[in-house]
Amino acid sequence: MKKRPVIAIDGPAGAGKSTVARIVARELGFVYADTGALFRALTWKALRDRVNLHDPRALADLASRARIGLSQDSRTGAARVTLDGEDVTGRIRSERVSLHTNEIAKVKSVRRILASLERRMGRNGGLVMEGRDIGTRIFPRAEFKFYLDASPGERAKRRHRELKKKGKRIGLRKIAHALAQRDYKDKNRGISPLRMAPDAVVIDSTRLSLEEAARRILGRIRGDAAR
Repeated sequence: MKKRPVIAIDGPAGAGKSTVARIVARELGFVYADTGALFRALTWKALRDRVNLHDPRALADLASRARIGLSQDSRTGAARVTLDGEDVTGRIRSERVSLHTNEIAKVKSVRRILASLERRMGRNGGLVMEGRDIGTRIFPRAEFKFYLDASPGERAKRRHRELKKKGKRIGLRKIAHALAQRDYKDKNRGISPLRMAPDAVVIDSTRLSLEEAARRILGRIRGDAAR
């Protein structure tokens, strides 16, 4: 029996990677993995335990001991994140965690530990993984690679709508500024910066709904499978 493929979806913050990846995984019956949630969970734990975010050794020790799990609701496809047996899905999405996640993501030893976990997830195929270095570093030989993008303005609007649904009132201008800062950090960090894999298919979703973006990805995957 042929092994099911790994599908890598990279792109900047606010491009809709999580939503699109969930739709693709649900339609294909694959496992969905949000790698950003791994770093967020570790950041939340570091903040809670008051670990020095500028101490690479302490952060690596924290990462090596943390038991982070990703699962999903079989009906809705919603991702669930557990940390040391505790559901932290909602808590890792706070603005405080968002503000500090990049500090942990740029620590080489931490990335190495979490990269090992990510690769184990894809060992048997049948995986849709989204992040910022999936097609370039985690699964450079993935059968399907996509780079999901959108204009800065559209990404800010999407994040604004998302936060508003959660009852969080943050101005659009502030969100746009935060995304610009995140883009700069992601693209310029020394370890695993955000890059588009040379063989990735670019999906510009600025004028697409996220459902339409997912359909384009599914069309590409199913088209190749039919050949």
